[in-house]
Amino acid sequence: MHPPTNTREATTAHRVYLVPGMFGFGRLAGFEYFHHLRAALEEHFRKAGARATIEIVPSSPTASIRHRARILARTVEQSSRLDDLPIHLVGHSTGGLDLRLLLSPHATLGIDPTRLAWRARVRSAVSLNTPHHGTPLATYFSTVAGTRLLYTLSLLTVVSLAFTAPSLDVLSRWIGGVGDLDRAVTGDYRLLSRYTDGILRFMDPYARRELEDYLRKIRADQGGVIQITPEAMDLFNASTENDAAVRYGCVATAAPPPGATHLMHRLRSPYAAITSTMYSTLYRLAGQPHEMYPYGRPSEREEDRLAHAIPRPVTDRSSDGIVPTLSMLWGELVWCGEADHLDILGHFHDDGRPRRHTDWITTGARFTRRRFAEMVGAVAGFLLRP
Repeated sequence: MHPPTNTREATTAHRVYLVPGMFGFGRLAGFEYFHHLRAALEEHFRKAGARATIEIVPSSPTASIRHRARILARTVEQSSRLDDLPIHLVGHSTGGLDLRLLLSPHATLGIDPTRLAWRARVRSAVSLNTPHHGTPLATYFSTVAGTRLLYTLSLLTVVSLAFTAPSLDVLSRWIGGVGDLDRAVTGDYRLLSRYTDGILRFMDPYARRELEDYLRKIRADQGGVIQITPEAMDLFNASTENDAAVRYGCVATAAPPPGATHLMHRLRSPYAAITSTMYSTLYRLAGQPHEMYPYGRPSEREEDRLAHAIPRPVTDRSSDGIVPTLSMLWGELVWCGEADHLDILGHFHDDGRPRRHTDWITTGARFTRRRFAEMVGAVAGFLLRP
C-alpha cells in the first residue's frame, strides 16, 4: 500500500482520463486526438489553482464497449497506483459508454476486483456527445455499404486532423482526379483501396504504418458499432447502473442541417466540398429516429437550456452529424450549443490568427475559440466541483 497523498495536494491535484470515441485514438500519425481539449483543461485547472494530471486512454477504434472498458480499466489501474488523487473520467462519443460500463457496480468485465479498487476514487464522469440511447448511424454502419462509409469516414477523420490546410487541398485534388468518392464508398474495396493507398502516399513511413494498423483494426473488429444501435442501447441502459458516489454530466450539441445558407461560404477548398457532401449523408442517416426505441426526454430545464443555446428547435431528428442530440443526455447537462461531433474536441474551422484549429468535416456549425473555451470551462468547473 502506498502512503496517502498529503491533504493539501489531495485538494488541489486531480487525475483526469480522456477516453476516445468510436474510430477515435490516443495518438496516431503524429497527431493527438485530444490535443486541444487536454491543453484547455490543463489551463482551466491551473487558473482554478488546481493541477490536473491528464492521461489519454488508448483505444481499439471500433471494438466492443466491454473490450474498450477493459482497456480503460487497465490504463487507470496502472497509472494511478502511486497516489490517492481523485479521479475524473471524460469520454467522447462511445468513450462515454466505456466509462459508464466500467463504473457500473455490477458490471462483469472479466477483471480481478482488486484491480478495480481505484473506482472508489472516481469523483465525476462526463460524456461528450455520447450516444446514450444509440444512433441510427450505427444501424447503417452495420450494413455492407455502411461498413465502407465507416471506413472512409475514419480515414478522412485522421487525414483532416493530421494534415495542414494546404496538404488537404493537394490531397483533395488527388481524390478528384481518381474518381467519384461515392463510388468508392458504395462500390467494392478495390476502389476504396485505391483511395487509401493514394492518401497513404502523403504520409511518412512511420505514420503510414500506424494508419495502416489503425485501419486494419477497424476492418477486423466492429463489435462496438452494433452495440450502439438504439436497440442494443436499450439493453445497455437496462443493465448498466450509475455509481451513486459519482457525479455524471454530459455535453450535448446540434449541428445545422445540410444546405443551410451560411454553409456556402465555407466551401473554399476541394476537401471542404468532399466532407460537406459526406456530412449531408451522415446527417440524413442520423436523423432517422427508431419508432420503438426513443431517445431520452429532456427535462423542462434541459429543454429551456437547449432552446437558448441552439439556434433551431431540438427534435429527435437533430444531431451533431453522428449522434442524435437527445441521445446525448445523461446526468447533469453541463454544456450545450451548436457544434458538430469533433468541434467540441477543438477540431473546428478557425479564422483566428495564428490558426490553431483544423476542421474535421464541413458542417457549417458556427463553433469558435470562444465557445470552445466556454465549453471546456463548464466541464472543468463540473470536474472541480466539491
